[in-house]
Amino acid sequence: MTDPSHPISELLRQDDRYPFEAYVFVFDALRFAQEVIEMGAQRAGEPFQETEEEEEHTAEQHISGQELCEAARLFALSQYGYMAKTVLGNWGIHKTGDFGEIVFNLIRIGQMRKTSHDRREDFNDVYDFDVAFRQDFKITLPSED
Repeated sequence: MTDPSHPISELLRQDDRYPFEAYVFVFDALRFAQEVIEMGAQRAGEPFQETEEEEEHTAEQHISGQELCEAARLFALSQYGYMAKTVLGNWGIHKTGDFGEIVFNLIRIGQMRKTSHDRREDFNDVYDFDVAFRQDFKITLPSED
């Protein structure tokens, strides 16, 4: 868990829809997007919105809501395979909009930042979980000769 004085601890007390593991997963999915599959672009001249001091940062690797949803899907499949949908569901994540709720909770407490173009709605209906996490597989029995 986290230090009781950490902002995420207070967030979990205020909003219990998602457990700590769901927030860790989103951070890990973001890191996966940026470092492993090299998603996102350096967007010079597009400051993040938070405080005036932070607006001075003009070049950051930015991931859109849709990109983060796709990275989360790929990361979940790589980590949990056929159980990905079940694992996410156990954390209260049942649709891409849940990723948006988590991200915007993190933005609210200063643990993530957004640009002026980012909206909570960017995460809605990016894909259907039943389709996105269904992996076709067949069990083939050995033939009797």
